[in-house]
Order: sequence, then C-alpha cells, then structure tokens
Amino acid sequence: MELKIYWTDFSRNELRAIFNYYNEIVGLKTARKMVLGITNEVLKLKDQPEIGQREELLIDREQEFRYLLCKNYKVIYWVNSLEKRIEITDVFDTRQSPVKIQRNRGY
Repeated sequence: MELKIYWTDFSRNELRAIFNYYNEIVGLKTARKMVLGITNEVLKLKDQPEIGQREELLIDREQEFRYLLCKNYKVIYWVNSLEKRIEITDVFDTRQSPVKIQRNRGY
C-alpha cells in the first residue's frame, strides 16, 4: 500500500529556508535543483517507508524517527500508520551540530 507524503509546517519552512539560501548565494537554478532533489528523494518513501535509517538522536521520542540523506541534509520522518502517511518533520543541515536536531519540539 502506497502511503501519502505529509510535510509539517516546520519541515516546509526548513525547505523554504534552504531554497532562499541557495537562491541568494548561488542563484535560482541551483536553489530549484536542490529543493527538487530533496523532494524527489522523499518520494521513494511512498513505496518503501522503512528505507531510512533510525535517527539515534531522536530515540527518546514516542515515534520511531528515521532519516534519508540528500546532499548535506537529513530528511527526518516517521510513519504515521493511523493516518496512512509519512510525516516529514524536518530537513536538517548535517553541517550543524548534531545536537541541534532536537530543536523541533513539535515532534
């Protein structure tokens, strides 16, 4: 069964910030390419929701968080079986301190 992809407000804002950063620094074409690459990577989860590794820094949370790597970013997600969807909760820049991954208390 194919699951739906759901982007939380926080994750959408992070994706928008990534776009704005690349648009300002290197231009529109690169910004679009980066965001499109991330969103295309996420589409793999529809058919294979368990392909991401478990996120050990979020192991204390109620949900089982996993992540996909795309360039310098971790796309953090969990499988919401009740809603039959994959919830993308964060797009985390791996060049930051790993402890900052816990900054989003919404999950």
